[in-house]
Amino acid sequence: MNKDQFRIVLQQFADTLTNYVTTASGQWTIKGFIDTDLNLYTISSDSKIISKILEIQLFPQFLAFADQIGFDIVLAEKQNWYPDLSFVCRSDPTIKYAVDIKTTYRLKDYPGFCNGFTLGSHGEYFRDRNSSKNIQFPYGDYQAHFCLGILYTRELGTGVEETEMFRLDEIEHISSVISDLTFFAEEKWKIASDRGGSGNTANIGSIDFIDDILHGNGVFIHLGEGIFDEYWINQGRQLVPNPKKPGEFKKLTKLAEFLESKRLDTSLINQPKPKRRRSS
Repeated sequence: MNKDQFRIVLQQFADTLTNYVTTASGQWTIKGFIDTDLNLYTISSDSKIISKILEIQLFPQFLAFADQIGFDIVLAEKQNWYPDLSFVCRSDPTIKYAVDIKTTYRLKDYPGFCNGFTLGSHGEYFRDRNSSKNIQFPYGDYQAHFCLGILYTRELGTGVEETEMFRLDEIEHISSVISDLTFFAEEKWKIASDRGGSGNTANIGSIDFIDDILHGNGVFIHLGEGIFDEYWINQGRQLVPNPKKPGEFKKLTKLAEFLESKRLDTSLINQPKPKRRRSS
């Protein structure tokens, strides 16, 4: 199965996942967790908690999907390793696809936008495609790298606190902390921005306009995966002229700087549309 074929079946699979995790009204089916006394404890809207529970909830579906297309799933050996899931072809184990599960929430104050994703590190294993540091298989062993993304709406102000406890027979009265889950799958370079994804760590950031995410319309879409790779290999490392201090240099932080250093057309940068605006 080549990269394009895998992308198509993964996207078709992603389109089915909402049915497994939401009610008919669009609420998340997870309400909390229970103990041996059948007490139910509600959860918070913390994105890390939601992400991990969704991964656990959906894992049987991932296994069934992999089996259907003739692949095995290899889980990341350690918590901070990339990717979450390695799809390995049974008939030809040299064929591997990286699938990272990413979740984020819609921004209430900026209609049409989300909080964005981190799309993996651009550190050692990204720069050295044969490296085994913090990655299940060397980066270059994968035919393609995909994000299976989950967008959701946070149900703030539901009146349910994460410290609350209920009896199991009260489950119908508990509000879900998230709703309106949307799933998609796309090659990560197609939804990438030229900005880091999380503070000082070496993570690639995504675009944040939801319609562009769902259509794979990222910053690099007119430049190609090769430029995406080269930019992020050099981001924060390559020295480029400092426009604010003529004659001096600074570390590369913007795609336009990188293209100018290679004498490439900066008009090929796909500008996010529309600009983020706060709702009135």
